[in-house]
Parts: sequence; C-alpha cells; structure tokens
Amino acid sequence: MLTNEKVEEMMTSPSKELIAEMKMLDGDLLILGIGGKMGPTLAKLAKRAIDEAGVSKRVIGVSRFSSGNLREELEACGIETIIADLLNDEDLQKLPQAENVIYMAGNKFGTQGNEHFTWAMNAYLPGRVAEKYQKSRIVVFSTGNVYPLTSVVQGECTEDHPVNPVGEYAQSCLGRERIMTYFSHKNRTPALLFRLNYAIDMKYGVLLELGKCVYEGRPVDVTMGHVNVIWQGDANEYALRSISLCSSPPKILNITGPEKISVRWISEQFASRFNKKASFTGEEQSTALLNNASHSHQLFGYPKVSLMQMIDWTAEWIEAKGETHNKPTHFQERQGAY
Repeated sequence: MLTNEKVEEMMTSPSKELIAEMKMLDGDLLILGIGGKMGPTLAKLAKRAIDEAGVSKRVIGVSRFSSGNLREELEACGIETIIADLLNDEDLQKLPQAENVIYMAGNKFGTQGNEHFTWAMNAYLPGRVAEKYQKSRIVVFSTGNVYPLTSVVQGECTEDHPVNPVGEYAQSCLGRERIMTYFSHKNRTPALLFRLNYAIDMKYGVLLELGKCVYEGRPVDVTMGHVNVIWQGDANEYALRSISLCSSPPKILNITGPEKISVRWISEQFASRFNKKASFTGEEQSTALLNNASHSHQLFGYPKVSLMQMIDWTAEWIEAKGETHNKPTHFQERQGAY
C-alpha cells in the first residue's frame, strides 16, 4: 500500500549515476525557492546522493517558510534552511555564496489580476539573483509554456523550436530566461534553462486530476487532447544532474516523459482500474502544449518510472483517498490565463 513515506522514499532515492555526479561536483548546493511543490524532494534527493557519495557538501534551502513545518522537516534531514523573501534585496544580499544554485522561485497560479507580482517574481528577480550568483553554476527552472501550441501530428517542440508564449505567465517565464541569458553573457555565468512539463507526484498533477474526474463521475474535458508528464523523482534527478551541463551562453534542456499521451486514453485507463465508465466533454483540438525531451533522455537515460506505473500508483492513491494539495494544474488552459 502506498503511503506518504513510501512515495517520498521512492522520490528521493538517488541513482548510482547521480551519486557519482555528486561525488565529482565541487562546492555546496543552494536551492532558491525550496518551499514549492518540487523543492523539498529535490533537496532530500540531493542530500541522500551526497551522503551516499561519502563527500561533504552543504545543501541549503531558502524560502519564506511562512506556514507548516517544512523547515523543521528539512533540517531533520540535514538540510540547512534560511528564511528569506527573495524580493527583499536586503534578504537576498545576506544569503551565502554557493558554487551551485538551483533557482526554483517563481509564480504561476493567481497571475490573473496580480500580473505585476508574477512579472516581478519571474522576470525582475532572476536578474537580481544572477548578479548575486554570477560566479556560480545556475540551473534555472523554466517551463514548456514558453513554446507555442503545436500540431499533435507534426511533432513536439524540441529545444531549437522558436518560442512564442501564450499569456502573461508564459511571457514572464520567457522573461526569466532572457534575463538569465543576458547576465550569463555579461558575467560569463554558466547556466542551464530547465524547461519542464508536468511533473507528477501522488498529491498533485495531470494524472491525479484526470483520475479524480473519472473516479468521481465528472466529465473529462478533452479540448487540450494531449499532454506530456514525468515522475517528479526523475525530474528532480535530471535537475541535479544538469548542474554539470551549465554553460555560457545557457544550455536549454526540455524535461518531460517520452510519450505524447492522449487525455482520452489516460482517462480510459483510469476507468478500467476503477471499474467505471469515463465520460467526456469538448473535442480534441489539433494543437497542444507538447515538448520533445529526447535530448535529455539521451543525456540522462529514459525516466526510471514509467507512465503505466504512474497511472497505477495514482489510481491506488485516489482509491485510498490519499492526501492531495487540492490545487488544479490548469493543464487544459489554451489562452495562458492562470
């Protein structure tokens, strides 16, 4: 039976490749924006890999830590924590230097009506961080939303596909990339733009959303008819292994699973597991937000957790009424309004 503890154990268990890379990597690791969906498991994965490599490196996590017991949880795992508001320049300048930075801070949901904050977080703050950490390697979390919707039959967006973001959130994310790229050129800072599409865990994500729709007898909207997903543990490992690939100008890397998945097919997979009938609304459009991550698979290997395994785990989690973040992904959004 899946439990929170078992899921976290699976998500934070390092591969032998990651352990080897952490052993070779020089310097400490600083994670900016550790309090988000992926930050805690990424930090724990890094700490376990470092410990199993038998080397001494600090893992430091920065967040506002405004609610809950995450700070205590991280420190119990040997991860150092710092309370800071990154938009407060005094807080930012007090942060320690580190040879390796994973930049995860940003804003997506709630952009409508609060666009100024999203732009400050996603496009202004990266410049301040880039100046502060100009001598570091920086892995910059970005999103496949910087690409346009593309034909579902003509191939997904590779790293050399022209960007054309839809909506202010996606535009501000491209702003983050452009600002980081400017400072990488200016200061010769090695960086990598980590364009991620739909990381999956048991508490949040596209699969959970679709599975719950089917389980609760609600119709599934198939207008955005195809998606990419990747297990969050695999995405975290790719992020840590990307540190050694940082360059100036920044390297761009798409991160997602290998499949282009039909939303209708996923829903029917859940229906068969729940012994229910899936119902649908809308009509599949000829375009969708789809990334081709074959280059990252060439570099790191295919994700270790398969699509069918993710579906099985998600179905089990839903039937057991496991804990969720109760936040929609808005993956169906075609106009970029988050």
